[in-house]
Amino acid sequence: MLITVRDGRATKIQGDSAHPVTRGFLCAKVAKYLDRVYSPDRVLYPMKRVAAKGPAANGSRVWQRIGWDEALAEIARRFREVSAAFGSEAILPYSYGGTLGVLNGASMDRRFFHRLGASQLERTICSTAGEAGLKSVLGVKLGTEPEQFVHSKYILVWAANIHGNNVHLWPFIAEARRNGAKLVVIDPYRTRTAACADWYLPINPGTDAALALGMMHVIIGEGLHDADYVARHTDGFEQLRDKVKDYPPERVATWTGISATDIVKLAREYATTRPAVVRVNDGIQRSEGGGMAMRAVTMLPCITGSWKEVGGGLQYATSGAFGLALNRGALANAELMNKALGRPARVINMVELGKVLTEPPNPPVKALFVYNSNPAAVCPDHNAVVKGLKRTDLFTVVHEQFFTDTTDYADILLPATTFFEHKDLQGAYGHYFLQVSDKAIEPPGECRSNVDVFRALAGRMGFEDECFNESVDQMIDKALDSGSGWLKGIDRTELEKRGHIRLNFEHSSAISAPAPFLPFAQGNFGTANGKAALYNAALAKEGLDPVVQFVPPSESRHSSTSERFPLELLARKADNFLNTTFSNLPSIQQMEEADLLEMSSADAEPRGISNGDTVRVFNPRGDIRLTAKVNGSVQKGVVCARLNWAKLSPQGHNINVLTSQKLSDMGNSATFYSVLVEVELFKPALAGN
Repeated sequence: MLITVRDGRATKIQGDSAHPVTRGFLCAKVAKYLDRVYSPDRVLYPMKRVAAKGPAANGSRVWQRIGWDEALAEIARRFREVSAAFGSEAILPYSYGGTLGVLNGASMDRRFFHRLGASQLERTICSTAGEAGLKSVLGVKLGTEPEQFVHSKYILVWAANIHGNNVHLWPFIAEARRNGAKLVVIDPYRTRTAACADWYLPINPGTDAALALGMMHVIIGEGLHDADYVARHTDGFEQLRDKVKDYPPERVATWTGISATDIVKLAREYATTRPAVVRVNDGIQRSEGGGMAMRAVTMLPCITGSWKEVGGGLQYATSGAFGLALNRGALANAELMNKALGRPARVINMVELGKVLTEPPNPPVKALFVYNSNPAAVCPDHNAVVKGLKRTDLFTVVHEQFFTDTTDYADILLPATTFFEHKDLQGAYGHYFLQVSDKAIEPPGECRSNVDVFRALAGRMGFEDECFNESVDQMIDKALDSGSGWLKGIDRTELEKRGHIRLNFEHSSAISAPAPFLPFAQGNFGTANGKAALYNAALAKEGLDPVVQFVPPSESRHSSTSERFPLELLARKADNFLNTTFSNLPSIQQMEEADLLEMSSADAEPRGISNGDTVRVFNPRGDIRLTAKVNGSVQKGVVCARLNWAKLSPQGHNINVLTSQKLSDMGNSATFYSVLVEVELFKPALAGN
């Protein structure tokens, strides 16, 4: 992104035309980022609560402005009190992807909470099931470069809304299609991407593993796999051959809703059209069997050998390359826990925040520090989360840019910078370019970055470790000083001069014209023996099938629960929000239709529901009122609603009142897409029941 600044004010933002992937344009949400930076609703000063926790009543005074000295002193005092009474593990940090900068995402904050001896957060709400499934086969989180998609002849987009959430990949796909490539989309929802596809295959939620197994049944059974690649670069093929015999297309069709004929056609086309690439995204892994689903899909290019080809392979996330290259351990300083506790601190899963706050562990969580996240909106089982956040004995600090759902329950509110207002090192999870993002403008009001806040808090707590005195530039230098060959020729000076540099996969200084990155063309997987693990003994130790299997989710049309709650809910992402980021901006709100429940006429008509009716969507965890949109975006048995801020709803809650805290089969991730509900016409007379 290029930012034009005049007289200290950012006046224009645009894509960087010199960047080989983003190529001069921005996605719709980020294109309006100036509205966010200069919003009149930004939090600009530290504040303390002077009213009861919860959304403000009309005209009531909630906040009193205080100075940073008072805010930091109060936080330090309360942290000391909690530690003295309950132990330091009664303090819990809560953060995720509010910023993905290397430093402001995970550096000084980690040092602070390690040194404090606070509970550690298992950050799994988004993608860890998919990551675990991918790595259980490949051993590492790497994938096909977006630039290579132009060479593909068969592009299989699986649970990925590229048009809405991966827009910079689209021009490469468009070019490939002009050159004769076929675009196939698999998704329970008819996304913008599905509407553009040459072939769209709607699939029942949570059945992706079954489809991949059915494809492999055909590919292996008809000898369409690459026998040479399999023999040299995979481990466990014979066990996989036996496993897929249990998944003939006719059986798979009963789970997936995709006909056996189409399953056979898909498998044959994918295996015989070269090069073929799979773009798979997080939609596949947000079900109870999400890890196994990703594992099954990841096996496809391993058995067809498409990793050998430019424009082949699979892309889920490229962030593993930055994890391997950067010296992240030096930024986190996990050894500081030994100074605080003499051992590693306990770990609490972020998905289970509602349970942790309402069914207290030992010691109970008595202090919560939220940054880079909005758990009162994004966490599953919203009612339990809010009940916990309302506790009067819970001291909550929130570092934020806006008055979010979570700030409604904060005791101390601290103003946060946007990425315009601080310097950082930026990796990526959709390409392989590293860059430094410069500070473009001064922070408004008294906003401070995560790095600055946690450095200041460390001083207030009396932490004298030298790491808390490191500057941003020193931390960037430390991150780049990993010894990785992928960083050869790349240092802070070079990044500041050039703006963005591709990781040096050639391990030479000639990085201006890099060759295509084919991570597994010659095997070299990140597993112990360098082979793709089609059989993984470690899974058996976790009680999972060491090859791969499909188990219908406990909340699905295939479960007994569906007798009372027969509709599968997709709590899907909006096209123009980023989870709940951007959703409060009027210019972005105009781009989305809020509070809708999309459903098929086959489900609406028997319930007496017409387009535009107010409906009640409910299950044992809660209920929400939405407006019915009867259209062709979902198949029979599936309904769809989008995430938004709870406070923007007339009822004061969002679709996460319906989602559960159940964890995925691998990676302990959230299961937002394994949810059963029932829908009925809303009857105002019964609203109090």
